[in-house]
Amino acid sequence: MKQLNLGKTGLRVSELCLGTMSFEDDTSGHGALDAFTEAGGTFIDTADLYARGGSEEILGRWLKGRRRDDLVIATKVWGRMGEAPNDGGLSRKHIIAAVEASLRRLGTDYIDLYQTHIWDGTTPLEETLATLDTLVRSGKVRYVGTSNVTPSQLQRALDLAQFRGWEPYVSLQPRYNLLSRELEWELAPMCEEQGVAVIPWSPLAGGWLTGKYRRGMASVPAGSREAHFQEQSGKEDWRERDTEETWRTLDAVDEVARETGRTALQVSLRWLMQQPAVTAPIVGPRNAEQLKENLKVVEFELTEGQLARLDEASRRPLPYPYEMQARLSHYDRR
Repeated sequence: MKQLNLGKTGLRVSELCLGTMSFEDDTSGHGALDAFTEAGGTFIDTADLYARGGSEEILGRWLKGRRRDDLVIATKVWGRMGEAPNDGGLSRKHIIAAVEASLRRLGTDYIDLYQTHIWDGTTPLEETLATLDTLVRSGKVRYVGTSNVTPSQLQRALDLAQFRGWEPYVSLQPRYNLLSRELEWELAPMCEEQGVAVIPWSPLAGGWLTGKYRRGMASVPAGSREAHFQEQSGKEDWRERDTEETWRTLDAVDEVARETGRTALQVSLRWLMQQPAVTAPIVGPRNAEQLKENLKVVEFELTEGQLARLDEASRRPLPYPYEMQARLSHYDRR
């Protein structure tokens, strides 16, 4: 597995990041962690919110006896971890309490990448960034990143950090895949320009890009995430994706998969890895067996023609003003 710089920093991370949100216990979680590191993976992502600290604890038990400096451990803060008023959000009080709790669960004395999980509109950005800067200066955190923010929110945070001399966000963890390409409107170009690493979550669109879904289906595949959500909610939310745009994209993925002798999952993930703004997609298997198919994505690359066909099939109409700017970008004003 290749090792790449995380944005414009000197930190090297593997070209795939292992997400731990789906880990259910030590047996399956530790098996996936073993398989990932044996394949050269070094970048592991978790969050305090996952299973109310359970994911961090599984990772922490696995870390015991291993060389900590060989790995890049990322976790997140924001989620509500209790019922008290300050048990969530991005206030100084909660961030400091949360980082101490994450360090205990992980069994380590530092976190490589500490990420704000989502924007907190109730806390001044200055308070959040100043607190994160203090954590870096104290040695408890090496780098800071963010997730699930708008372009204006990210730019404001970067500008404020530069103005105050605080540690800036060096990474963005957004949703990005062949069925969700809104990142390309502003955030992806901004991250490229600013040197912010993009580490996408949901690279397979919750299972839709794995090859399990077919035109004309009357229900979602048994055992899938959509089936689980439907059982929990009693709603057929998957119907929102039952559109010609979705099936056109999946048809193109299947076509390229047949050409390359790869699976739909591998083609979808490979497309994402070859996007210019992306550093390392986050794969989230439940166990080592599921991880094996993901890892094969490092064995091949898609051609320019195949990338172009997938781009065209998955392209969605741009909203205003993006459509107008794209249409008139080469307008001759003479």
